[in-house]
Amino acid sequence: MSHVIVAEGLGKTYQSGGRPLSVLQDVDLTVTAREIVAILGPSGSGKTTLLGLLAGLDTPSQGRVILDGQDLAGLNEDDRASFRARNVGFVFQSFHLLPSLTALENVQVPLELLGEGAAGARRQRAQELLDRVGLGDRIGHYPAQLSGGEQQRVALARAFSTRPRILFADEPTGNLDQSTGARVIDLLEELNAESRTTLIMVTHDMELAQRTPRVIRLSRGRLVGDEVGVPA
Repeated sequence: MSHVIVAEGLGKTYQSGGRPLSVLQDVDLTVTAREIVAILGPSGSGKTTLLGLLAGLDTPSQGRVILDGQDLAGLNEDDRASFRARNVGFVFQSFHLLPSLTALENVQVPLELLGEGAAGARRQRAQELLDRVGLGDRIGHYPAQLSGGEQQRVALARAFSTRPRILFADEPTGNLDQSTGARVIDLLEELNAESRTTLIMVTHDMELAQRTPRVIRLSRGRLVGDEVGVPA
């Protein structure tokens, strides 16, 4: 299979108190199509920074990222946003649902931004995904009327609405209790398998990492492990 993510000499440095603060250093990695990868490490290890760079949400201080064949260094901010909209899905710890929109409307947002299909087709796609995650009877509810687990399931449906080639998940169970988180991960894995999507997850949850075929470990901004075949 071809590589859909290539990172070469990736680094990120910020200015803190007038001094440079290096949060990521010399990361090299490749991810092939349809792989499922967990990025594991303690708080402050650079996990979320790495995810943001791989997804094109941020730009590196050193090195480069090639995402689905596109060198992100060759794109300006608007072009990166357009590229992400066409090729990438996201699931965040804090859900990031729009509070003024219903569950159905939230799932339709990426489709509308892309101008995909007629309004009826977009609605049908969103309805099918909400049915798939067990929320077919909650399509008219607003985020404030949903539990945390229900909100994350809406976020999953939204992430898969455009059939992305690559999905990035940042601590997808971080705000959920253990049993709800386990159900969300089951759904994430099922939807991912059906969609044949490449999945990159950031987590500090060892139980979640143990379910993942490949684990990349970070410590103090450096890649310190890359293990395949972790799950029992």
